[in-house]
Parts: sequence; structure tokens; C-alpha cells
Amino acid sequence: MLRTNNTVVICAEAEPHTPQAQPAPPAACKNGLMFEPDALFELEQEPAGSTGFAGQAQLPLAELMAPDWAAALSDVDAGLRAVLRFAAGEAAAGHQVLPAPSNVLRAFRQPLAEVKVLIVGQDPYPTPGHAVGLSFSVDPHVRPIPRSLANIYRELEADLGIPPRVHGDLSAWAGQGVLLLNRVMTVRAGSAGSHRRKGWEEITTAAVKALGARRAPDGSPLPLVAVLWGKDAESVRPLLPGVPAVSSAHPSPLSASRGFFGSRPFSRVNALLREQGAAGVTWELPAVP
Repeated sequence: MLRTNNTVVICAEAEPHTPQAQPAPPAACKNGLMFEPDALFELEQEPAGSTGFAGQAQLPLAELMAPDWAAALSDVDAGLRAVLRFAAGEAAAGHQVLPAPSNVLRAFRQPLAEVKVLIVGQDPYPTPGHAVGLSFSVDPHVRPIPRSLANIYRELEADLGIPPRVHGDLSAWAGQGVLLLNRVMTVRAGSAGSHRRKGWEEITTAAVKALGARRAPDGSPLPLVAVLWGKDAESVRPLLPGVPAVSSAHPSPLSASRGFFGSRPFSRVNALLREQGAAGVTWELPAVP
């Protein structure tokens, strides 16, 4: 949980200084993390009594995610426990692991049977206070929102005329069956991509395959559209045979102008859903989450 504030300091205890010495800048930290003052948020601890990574590695899958996801991911149970133990080891070594343990598997709390859109992200935002366990989404209090998300909002306005929101909470999309799934589900604070090839890819590969394998009682595939932004996301396409996909460049500031802007993903997703007999997504987010 976060509170808006005009001070950003994520540090161990400050170094003492004498009256003759100049105080260290408030963002200089013993643990080496430094954050710019334009990210106006203050971190709070996990709720008392919450289960950490090591504790989660001991819990049955059905206590970590929706029952149908637990069944679908049973074959990678051991791998999931191994990567949670890895995250626990990172935390025990003094590294901040994002998102908080209670949010790491948040995407799988949404029942598998209800998913109709898959939006694939890379790994969580590495800035403390941003990652919430849903790809591209951030805590409602984060200001300013990440630039990739700002570009998503810009394209949403160009596509459907929906004005951008000041907050970055995408949970209203998740509530309509949009699975916001990061390919890698944890990261070391301040180090993007640091938890790649640690075991998460096995878990998310199984999850994507499970989505594509769903069938209605008559044997027909359940409605699904994949949104694949960037090369990392595009790599899951072979896991979804027959599933329509909306692909483009990633919304990152480094690539958005090379094919993301103008791609009209939101209207295209809704058109593909309607072709499959499903209702479209209401992409307009609440003004206040």
C-alpha cells in the first residue's frame, strides 16, 4: 500500500554526519537503491501476518490461486515452489523483491474459465511501489504513472476516444476477464530483468498453454484474444495455436513510435471477441479507482 507524499527515500538508516560535513542526499542509501523525486509515493510494509515467499512455497496451489488455475498448473507445481524459494532467498540476502509476496500470483486469482483477453508483459516494474502483480498496472497512488502505461493510455484515447486517467490501476480490466500476465513474475528492485531464466518462464508457459487449451462443452475453443506487445510477448504466439492475436511494437518510449501508436489494439480486440460470440471489454477505467 502506498501514500502520496513529496519525499522518496528507500534506505537503511542514514549515515551519521558531523556539523562540519555535508549531509548525504536523502536518496543515497546503504542498500544502493536510489529513486528520483518525481515518483511521488511512500512505501508501507506488507500487512501484518501476510505470508512471505518462503511461506507461499509451502502452501497448496489452491490457496495461492483460483481452483481452476491450480488444476491447470499442477504439472508445474514443483517449478513454482522452486521459483518462490528463489525469491525467498533473494529477500533473505537483503534484496527487495517486487511485487510484494501477496501480489506475486495475483493474476491467477482471476478464474481461468473467465479469461477472454490475454495481455502479456515482460517482468514487473522494478521501481518499489509500482509492481502490483498485474502486467502494466501500478498501485492507484503512484504518480506519475510509468511511461509505457502513459503510452497505452495515449493509444486508448486515439483508438476509442477514452481520456487518459491520472492513475494506473488496471484492475477494472482484470475484473472483466483481461489476464494481465507478466512473463516473469518477480524482479529485484532497481534491476529490470534480474529474475529472468530463474524459473518463471516455465510457469507462465504452462499458463498460456492452459488458456489456449480450454474448451466449451461442445468441444469448441473458449473465446480468447492475445495481445502481444513487443518481441518478448510475441514469443508466446506458438503456445496459442488458432488463437487470434493483436501484435505490435511494445508501448515503451523506446519503441512505441515504431508501430505501437496507431495499432488500435483495443477496438481490434473487441472486434475479435465479438467474432467469437463474446462481449467486448469496457476499456474505460474508473476516474477514481
